[in-house]
Amino acid sequence: MSDLLDPRNDFVFKRIFGSEENKDVLLVFLNRTFAESGEQPLTEIVLLNPYTDKDAPLDKQSIFDIWAKTAEGKLINIEMQLFNKYDIEKRTLYYWSKRYSSQLQEGQTYKELKKCVTINILNYSFIANERYHNVFHLRDDHTGLELSDDLEVHFMELSKLDDQSVPMEGGLINWLLFLKGADKSNWEVLQMNEPTLKKAMDTLEFLSQDREARRLYEERQKYLHDEASMIEWATEKGLVEGEKRKAIEIAKNMLSLGIEVSVIAKASGLSESEIESLKD
Repeated sequence: MSDLLDPRNDFVFKRIFGSEENKDVLLVFLNRTFAESGEQPLTEIVLLNPYTDKDAPLDKQSIFDIWAKTAEGKLINIEMQLFNKYDIEKRTLYYWSKRYSSQLQEGQTYKELKKCVTINILNYSFIANERYHNVFHLRDDHTGLELSDDLEVHFMELSKLDDQSVPMEGGLINWLLFLKGADKSNWEVLQMNEPTLKKAMDTLEFLSQDREARRLYEERQKYLHDEASMIEWATEKGLVEGEKRKAIEIAKNMLSLGIEVSVIAKASGLSESEIESLKD
């Protein structure tokens, strides 16, 4: 797929799945997703934030998640994560809670609240198992009894897919292999398994040949890489500073026990001058 744009780029992903003209593509993708969690297929979907030309790759106001609503009022949020932003589970619950609570208008009862589903498509591994698709609900630890069906969180981890394994039947895995960047020589098989994938593939090819779309894609790609680098730098810096604080605490405790500075230096990794300064 060297000549094609990367469908894992959230800007491209929203163009393929979050535009009004491709609503049928989104509907099939969601039905393949929900089929794996035992839910009934959807017949209709409403896009709450469809892609528009105002979705600028560098504009902080642009939202590249996909927000949708079913005919029954169930809310669905789909987010593509190309890089690890860390604390994804807390971030997911935070934004889920905001979407869930924002449904109520003044004077409405809690019965008005509808189910909220979050679908995270990750380009990295997060869940400590081999499954590429994990689904979470609110259930009792011992009996499995469900407290409420209103919370549902999906994690799809593209990194767990075998690039060489082409499925022989329809289902979600065909869509995820396409998103991961399946070799174009396998597209025909994926299309045979999932006919609606052809429209997604055609959209990707069109975008890849459009000069303006490629320019916007490259801007977004650079932004995502820069953001990932900053997060990684901040994380590493935090770890280093945390280790330094821990070493200082160890040195202080050893000083209080009357241990020689040279011994403390070897144990803590601090210099003797740094340890001497702690005496004050």
